Amino acid sequence: MIKVLVVDDSSLIRGLLTKILNEAEDITVVGSASDPYQARELIKQLNPDVITLDVEMPKMDGISFLKNLMRLRPMPVVMISTLTQEGAPATLEALEVGAVDFISKPTSNVSNILHSYAETLFDKIRIASKAKVRSLRTIKKEDQQEVGGNYRFRKETILAIGASTGGTEAIREVLTKLPHNVPPVVITQHIPPVFSASFALRMDKSCTVSVKEAEDGDVLKFGHVFIAPGDKHLTIVRSSKGYVCKLDEKERVNRHRPSVEVLFDSLVPVAKNVCAVMLTGMGSDGAQALLRLREAGAQTFAQDEKSSVVWGMPRAAYEIGAAKELVPLSKVALTLLNAAKIK
Repeated sequence: MIKVLVVDDSSLIRGLLTKILNEAEDITVVGSASDPYQARELIKQLNPDVITLDVEMPKMDGISFLKNLMRLRPMPVVMISTLTQEGAPATLEALEVGAVDFISKPTSNVSNILHSYAETLFDKIRIASKAKVRSLRTIKKEDQQEVGGNYRFRKETILAIGASTGGTEAIREVLTKLPHNVPPVVITQHIPPVFSASFALRMDKSCTVSVKEAEDGDVLKFGHVFIAPGDKHLTIVRSSKGYVCKLDEKERVNRHRPSVEVLFDSLVPVAKNVCAVMLTGMGSDGAQALLRLREAGAQTFAQDEKSSVVWGMPRAAYEIGAAKELVPLSKVALTLLNAAKIK
């Protein structure tokens, strides 16, 4: 049984989350707190497996509490966020600090909407309970330094990345190490619409390379990174202009839009120019497409278990032979560059 502590200043939200979570056979809410100070005492008393934490609270905001928690007693946390442009930066900061995942606040009592929300919440709690939680540490300067080396790349090379739970921070670690002349990078990360734009902006400010949320018709360029918008599939097609981003809102694939499977499959026709990696995430989205990429001549890799927050997607890819090698997160950037460079 997964023990959950609900932390939120709204009695309505606390009650609703408690009611929803207690409907799961393998989850039980052992307590609730209206502020971080109450939460701190309840953590000592109840020893929960997972905490749901509101971003905005009185007395101490959720981010400050999370930083203290990850420094003193690291444990799985799922942030309860307002999925708005204003709420996105704080939630992304929470993931950077150490939260495993996030979900919107429940906003409706309509049964079919609530049922869908409940299933998503259950999944996130279950994933969080098994996730590898890292303690808060100061990011070392060397962790953000570009990978050294005088790299020369073929002009048609593309780097492709797929990720889900834990992926925003894994992607950050990869992108901050890439040199200014890196081949174009295309990324599908499972993330909501507003958050994908905020995430791309956050990465752009942190990296030597230029990072943006992909737009329909964007032409891939060296030194540029394109992130799939939330709720839209990203595919890459060849045109007279070169490689071009195409977006669509077709059916979800493997329950996701954007889907890693869709992005990777779009690259199969030019697989010999592709270096692709599957990073941390739950499920198996993209595994079969990564196998098709490898079989068509792409260089393919997957993040290893030890460095993954959730070793689901990388494991699925590796077990079917889709990734020729498992790589620790700290070596992913170097591995991609070495695979892409002109020998």
